[in-house]
Amino acid sequence: MSTEELKLNIEKALEEIRPFLQSDGGDISLLSIEDDKLVKVQLQGACVGCSVNQMTLKSGVEMTIKKYAPQIEQVINIEA
Repeated sequence: MSTEELKLNIEKALEEIRPFLQSDGGDISLLSIEDDKLVKVQLQGACVGCSVNQMTLKSGVEMTIKKYAPQIEQVINIEA
């Protein structure tokens, strides 16, 4: 999978999970993909101060991204 295909697949994954985040007043944006293994995202809105945002990141966002891009090893949130 090329770097461009990887980015497109990650964007598709984020589009899949975005409505769930938005329904709770949050959102997410892709910041970068490093070494085709690490994805950096930024949780936004209500997700920023949410007490379960790490669970959302791991069990929701990371799982969905890995479904579209299995080579991704980790997804981390970069706080604003």
